[in-house]
Amino acid sequence: MRVLVVEDEELMAEAVAEGLRQEAFAVDVAHDGAAALEKLAVNAYDVLILDRDLPKVPGDEVCRQVVAQGMDVRVLMLTVSVTVAERVAGLTLGADDYLPKPFAFAELVARVRALGRRARPAAPPVLERAGIRLDPHHRETYRDGRYVSLSRREFAVLEELLRAEGAVVSAETLLEKVWDEHMDPFSTIVRVTISGLRRKLGEPQPIETVTAVGYRIR
Repeated sequence: MRVLVVEDEELMAEAVAEGLRQEAFAVDVAHDGAAALEKLAVNAYDVLILDRDLPKVPGDEVCRQVVAQGMDVRVLMLTVSVTVAERVAGLTLGADDYLPKPFAFAELVARVRALGRRARPAAPPVLERAGIRLDPHHRETYRDGRYVSLSRREFAVLEELLRAEGAVVSAETLLEKVWDEHMDPFSTIVRVTISGLRRKLGEPQPIETVTAVGYRIR
């Protein structure tokens, strides 16, 4: 799942981003509304974490433009505003959820996961296919009852493949959903990660390569 964090307090933005990366999200960061709109124009995000009080372009205007342009991204607003009227105003702009500062990080993660599920076809809380059982909430993976220890990227790639329910997922889509904007689009990192997954999941091999198209779990 790919997330854009827009927060002008740089230390807070980086702390939130790094915490989300530890939860296997791909995260980009912007520190003002103008930079956020630039990133939204070129990258496909599942969730936008948006502070309302931003320089250059206010968070409210970013939200308006997201809605006006029909961007397929869920918006979670963060703000120190705490009154009901202010929360209602934010939701009226088109935000999907609202979280006042200060917040518990565990709640932020839970809300981002919930919004991410709404950004794509509904999926069960635990994903199962080909003897694989993946629990995104607890970050646990099993193959035929055997616990499989995965890196954050391996876990995220496997989650994307399982969510596809047997459909082919291209390397470009995996790169977009699992890695951030700093990754070289010509990198072989997807192929390397798939190779590591295959080794850890063992036989019979569940991940199929569809030549010139991508990967799927049979």
